[in-house]
Amino acid sequence: MPPENSNESEKSPMRIGILGSGNMADALGTQWTRAGHHVMVSGRDPAKARALAERLGPSARSGTFAEAAEFGDVVLVAVPYSAVADALTAAGAETGTLRDKMLIDCTNAVVPDRFTIDLPTGTSMAERISHQAVGARVVKAFNTCHESVWRLTPPVFEGRPLVVPLCGDDAEAIATVRTLVTDIGCEPADGGPLERASLLEATTAFMIGLWFRGVDAQAMLPPQKYGTGG
Repeated sequence: MPPENSNESEKSPMRIGILGSGNMADALGTQWTRAGHHVMVSGRDPAKARALAERLGPSARSGTFAEAAEFGDVVLVAVPYSAVADALTAAGAETGTLRDKMLIDCTNAVVPDRFTIDLPTGTSMAERISHQAVGARVVKAFNTCHESVWRLTPPVFEGRPLVVPLCGDDAEAIATVRTLVTDIGCEPADGGPLERASLLEATTAFMIGLWFRGVDAQAMLPPQKYGTGG
């Protein structure tokens, strides 16, 4: 029996399409190919996508946004938030190419230097993606950390695995993303339905602002046993 922190997935390999070929696509794509999954990366620059696929190894390939959407049973949106709508359109999201697929949103609509959310109050990138990607089963995940954290093998701090909150409405999609979280050595946490994604995105923006001010954001929270009054 392999150890608990083994990178080998005990389940069948997944086919993961990644919309993007930047740092998040690289970090998570690297982890998932190591775990035995098959990945297709994509982007506006085909040469950049091909180069990333070559770095990821023989279980990775590159293609267009539309090809990555078709390839993946699971699809990761990993482009800057300002490019999400165009990437989804190029993938055919409005015409149903992502219908029934599990669509992971790791984006953050954070205004640089101000560390506020660049969206109308009460909405989220995840919900916008859900509205645009007809029939997709959207899960908000992997948005709380810099890409360098997702490259750690595994992301464990002072003996504690990193917790990854998940927000979504589809139980099967949540279960699948939980597997992808554990595959990289992290611990998934139920964050509630997709309507709570706006809270997760705002929390991330707030924490980023603290980190850039030199504050340890983790230190502002007490241990869980004190969180509800003991």
